[in-house]
Amino acid sequence: MADAGLGSRSNPLAASVYLRRNLSKTAPLMGVIILAVMLIAGIVSLINSIPLSIKVIYAYSKQYVAVTPRGNPFLTPLFMKVVEDESPVELERVMVIRGSGVEVKSIVGNWPFVVLGLERSDMDYYLARMSSEVVEGRLPEAGKPEAVISETMSRNLGLGIGGILQKPDEAESFSPMPVKVVGIADGANWFAFTSIEYQRENHFPNIDAFMAFAKSPADQLKLDNWTEEQLAGQNAQVFTYRQLEKQADTMFTILYQILNVVIGTLVVVITLMMGMLINIFLSQRVQEFGLLQALGYTKRGLLRRVLVETTIFVVGGWFLGLAVAFGLLNLVKVVLMDPRAFALDTTDWSAYSYSLPVPVAIFVVSLVTVWVKFKKFDPVGIVERRLV
Repeated sequence: MADAGLGSRSNPLAASVYLRRNLSKTAPLMGVIILAVMLIAGIVSLINSIPLSIKVIYAYSKQYVAVTPRGNPFLTPLFMKVVEDESPVELERVMVIRGSGVEVKSIVGNWPFVVLGLERSDMDYYLARMSSEVVEGRLPEAGKPEAVISETMSRNLGLGIGGILQKPDEAESFSPMPVKVVGIADGANWFAFTSIEYQRENHFPNIDAFMAFAKSPADQLKLDNWTEEQLAGQNAQVFTYRQLEKQADTMFTILYQILNVVIGTLVVVITLMMGMLINIFLSQRVQEFGLLQALGYTKRGLLRRVLVETTIFVVGGWFLGLAVAFGLLNLVKVVLMDPRAFALDTTDWSAYSYSLPVPVAIFVVSLVTVWVKFKKFDPVGIVERRLV
């Protein structure tokens, strides 16, 4: 009859009551879980930001398929004709381009980025395909060392109007003349372009490439796949977003394997530590359990009560850990990532799911510990020692 009221909120012996009244003992246990969850979710989110950054920075390549011949400038018009005449979808535009290099910043170092050389007649169309427009400054003039960059690149490189994008003394961002930023465009896509005349006069090799644009994202995907297959084995290099996405997904395979080992080790260490803490925690309550059982509470009822307590602080610690991790990641995003246009997804549930083994493992160890304790439980002996 004593067990009937254990689940009642008004019962002073309810599981939640002990947790509230003994925060000095239960808070450290929950704190360990919170810190572990926060640490795991934070580390995984930051690592996930690396492939995410690759996909975000180079997302402009979703809009077209680019083809460049390998060392032979006379092949460009031939490949263009193949794409224009045999494309499986209707083309919206094909533009001849040049390209040179620059470096953008990431949390793991600098990455190469292309500065396109465009015809003046293609610049407005290219901006429209990037869902962008020049909001500060102007378009570059033909033949002059001038460039338009996206707002994201402006933040990343710390360049405003008049800033130098490429320099003669920069090995990875080289241009024979300093290329000034004369325009900044809005939008989420990263891009940079100069006039094709400037690149033809100052950048080598003297080889044109071209980009083909379909009318819709679905058609663009078909065009990308078809171009890769059609020009496979020929003296051409094809650039598509699908290739980039595949590389980003496979590039960090070993890194994630190492991460799994690290997190697995962390889970084992924390679980063993929590098992010892819970064992000490239960040992301190032996007299309490002995007296309760002597007063009529069954062993099953006491076991249920302890398991409810364990569930509350394990699940509660996990959710609080997720909340703390979410808040901390948003702080990192606002303070460190956004000012440099670095990508960080604070709602990346795959990162938070990495922390799930922590509460599961701790609960299993707690369950075993509690079961072993109560299996050997002797309330009579405890009461006798208490009376003595």
